[in-house]
Amino acid sequence: MNFLNKFGIEIKNQELLLQALTHSSYSNEHNVKNYERLEFLGDAVLQILMSDYLYNNMDLTEGEMSKTRASYVCESACAKYAEVINYKPYIRVGHGQLNNINETIVADIFESIMGCIYLDQGLEAAKSLFNQVVIPCVKNHSVFLGDYKSRLQELVQTTKESLEYRLVNESGPAHDKVFEVEVIIGDITYGKGTGKSKKEAEQRAAMDAYNKQAKIR
Repeated sequence: MNFLNKFGIEIKNQELLLQALTHSSYSNEHNVKNYERLEFLGDAVLQILMSDYLYNNMDLTEGEMSKTRASYVCESACAKYAEVINYKPYIRVGHGQLNNINETIVADIFESIMGCIYLDQGLEAAKSLFNQVVIPCVKNHSVFLGDYKSRLQELVQTTKESLEYRLVNESGPAHDKVFEVEVIIGDITYGKGTGKSKKEAEQRAAMDAYNKQAKIR
């Protein structure tokens, strides 16, 4: 597993890296550790690195920094970073998940890899990968799916309408669920979205409403 070498990072603890690539469906079948604890740690690492970058490089208010940070650490953003690193072929999932290595899993593993790098080599090594993979997206003003909930929220705030994301349907087996969500503004449905997680479905519903340029009364 040398996919990090092109970024100048060589993980010494390969077992830890393997854990970072292991989904719970695989760990349940083989009684090994999965990436969830590393994901928790890596999320914090990603948050501090992004916060540090925004504080030192952009003249933004606290609210603007929070919103910008959220847009670049969201699920869709992390999935994009995963494409740059190209670790998807190494992800370990159970038999029932083999044909469904979805965006949520891929994004979670980006965070677990950040956690792995932090434990193996420290914050500076994690920052090195961050600078090579994440910062180019910030400088290019890349727009990710995660932006749409905040954009829709801003639109609604101008009218002081209530905004609600309502789960209307949940289908599929436990390992391959599909969620359907509606955006309710006031008492009117303005958008719908589906996804492999509730969060993804909410973002797609927000995007649907926003792209229609809903005329909120």
